[in-house]
Amino acid sequence: MKWQGRRQSSNVSDRRGSGGVRRGASVGGAGLIIMLLISLIFGGPEAALETLGTVTQQSQQQTEYIESPEDEARAEFVSVVLADTEDVWNGIFSDYGYDYEEPTLVMYHDYVTSACGGASSEVGPFYCPADKTVYIDLDFFEELETKFGASGDFAMAYVISHEVGHHVQNLLGVMEQMQEIRAKVSQTEYNKYSVRLELQADYLAGVWAKGVADKGYLEIGDIDEAINAAEAVGDDAIQKAARGYVVPDSFTHGTSEQRSYWFAKGFETGNLDSWDTFNTNEGF
Repeated sequence: MKWQGRRQSSNVSDRRGSGGVRRGASVGGAGLIIMLLISLIFGGPEAALETLGTVTQQSQQQTEYIESPEDEARAEFVSVVLADTEDVWNGIFSDYGYDYEEPTLVMYHDYVTSACGGASSEVGPFYCPADKTVYIDLDFFEELETKFGASGDFAMAYVISHEVGHHVQNLLGVMEQMQEIRAKVSQTEYNKYSVRLELQADYLAGVWAKGVADKGYLEIGDIDEAINAAEAVGDDAIQKAARGYVVPDSFTHGTSEQRSYWFAKGFETGNLDSWDTFNTNEGF
């Protein structure tokens, strides 16, 4: 993808130096026990509880984050991709008679607090409808390549555009409808709706990719990188790699085939005319 030297979004919030916490306690296990015993003997239960609270607070100190050259480049890339989503979706929303509200993207390290609650980097990139914000630990992009085998800058762009796709869904009322469905159906049934929600976000990522292609920013192999990434994070691929078998009823994002299909369909159409994944058997 041709991204160097292009416009970066002003809607990026960098929390990498302020959001992380260490999981290890400042005081070792034996030392903690001794401290609690001393407090209990000389100060009673209240003093012991106060000591425990102090040690717990000390254990949640911020990690020191030092930006590597690789992360500096990734941060710039993320900002450029977010800017591209703004350009493309502002244009598409205008074509359909809507105003596009640009999301915020938060870059964090290890741990972050959002309006949807706290989350560690283990959850991967996510979108919070409550604050209309995308959250990304840049370390995920290294994991995407080493763990999932999805390399290339457009694999990263696919991830970002998928999360922005959830923002588009939120603006158009799909997220609200999903909340209503959640209250009415079983978890197994809701998983089926969740799959269709995620596949719709993949479709929207494809629509964005078509918009970027029309602007002349794509390079040979970019779409293959995105499709490879979509296949790599399919529920069946992840479950089979983790435990050797799959449980379709537990799928929440769709199979590798479904995810790549809907991304490709979005790229082919380049608009919202065929985005309804909830009322079709196509690709399922």
